[in-house]
Amino acid sequence: MTYIEISDLDLFLGASLLLLNAGLSMMMQLGLAQQLVVAALRMTVQLLLVGLVLKAAFAVGSLWMTITLAVIMCLFAGYEVRARQERRLRGVWGYGLGAGAVTFAGALVTLFSLTNLIEPDPWFTPRYAIPLLGMVLGNVMTGVSLALNDIGLNVARERNSIEAQLALGATRWEALKPATRRALRSGFIPIINAMAATGVVALPGMMTGQILAGVDPNEAVRYQLLVMFMIAGATSLGVYIAVFATLARLTDDRHRLRLDRLTP
Repeated sequence: MTYIEISDLDLFLGASLLLLNAGLSMMMQLGLAQQLVVAALRMTVQLLLVGLVLKAAFAVGSLWMTITLAVIMCLFAGYEVRARQERRLRGVWGYGLGAGAVTFAGALVTLFSLTNLIEPDPWFTPRYAIPLLGMVLGNVMTGVSLALNDIGLNVARERNSIEAQLALGATRWEALKPATRRALRSGFIPIINAMAATGVVALPGMMTGQILAGVDPNEAVRYQLLVMFMIAGATSLGVYIAVFATLARLTDDRHRLRLDRLTP
């Protein structure tokens, strides 16, 4: 098995495409040039550091190393979920609920896959556990953040309609059903689009990487299918947990709407 090495010059030429986009942004006065450059620098630093950390983790190969890295990844995923919401829950709920949904769904699906499907020996081998968890967490994070942002905005926007239904005797779940359905759809759309386009429009990163590394395309396809199934299952679970937990927080046992628990 052979692979093509990427030189520093190759990376610089690739980065020139981003610099071109930044220049066009400045010409069109889009105000995105600085964001593009900062995001690229942040990505570069993060990936270089991750490469060093993963190299050390693979060399150690311990359970505690895998758990430590997984916890750090989940904490950052929770932060990103919170940062992408316009109307978030106040206090610790604004971070804890999204982080909890992402962590539970991502960890559960990844653990199931490692122990029952891929079955490395041992199951917590960082070379398998960390990349798989990263792929799952990234997609669950996107779905959960979109769903939570949508539910916060919709409930606030439709306050009068929801409270009118509650006053007429509807339960909180009945009154919030339209907003719930829209939030769930928002959370599911990215993974549905990804599955629908995979193979015809786009070749996913994992599959492409394996093919470039010399793996048989049929075997790469099987791995990619497994990963997509993992991502879809984890995203669905995370979105459901996040949305219904948020709805429970935005109401009380007396079926009253509690928008005071949302940030302005």
